[in-house]
Amino acid sequence: MSRIGKKPVVIPAGVEVTLDGVTLTVKGPKGTLSRTLHSEVIVKVEGNAINVERPSDNKLHRALHGTTRSVIANMVEGVTNGFSKALELVGVGYRAAKSGSNLTLNVGYSHPVEITPEAGIEFEVPAQTQIIVKGIDKERVGQIASEIRAVRKPEPYKGKGIRYQGERVRRKEGKTGKK
Repeated sequence: MSRIGKKPVVIPAGVEVTLDGVTLTVKGPKGTLSRTLHSEVIVKVEGNAINVERPSDNKLHRALHGTTRSVIANMVEGVTNGFSKALELVGVGYRAAKSGSNLTLNVGYSHPVEITPEAGIEFEVPAQTQIIVKGIDKERVGQIASEIRAVRKPEPYKGKGIRYQGERVRRKEGKTGKK
């Protein structure tokens, strides 16, 4: 039995959860999230908790059990607190700026790179070399952060590029290290 799947998801005060067939909608102070769940997983809203059960010990059901519970927990967490992902720019002249709601990156190309946020995603630039991606959907926040990182991935020789905050880049020796 999945240890994660067995734990009920507690619904905090101010959060409204509705289950309509296989569609789960979570409404909270930060916004509303809706998701279609797999039809073979049994989801029950009982009082102030959401329970996830599986019909059998089939490999598919075992895989979906914990995953579904985690997705639901992330939806509840997102509408109450939200999620954020921090990125940092490393390199001479590398900087980020916010123009309106868009993000402008100068990361060594001949032109600045403009990134437009999706609905429900916002950017913060506390310093020229820091970017914070915020939103209520954990999956979208992580995806947008990885798309920003993909503009200029950290390279292993000088370590220049865009990286997640706290990410360690394995450095390589250059040509002179062979002697």
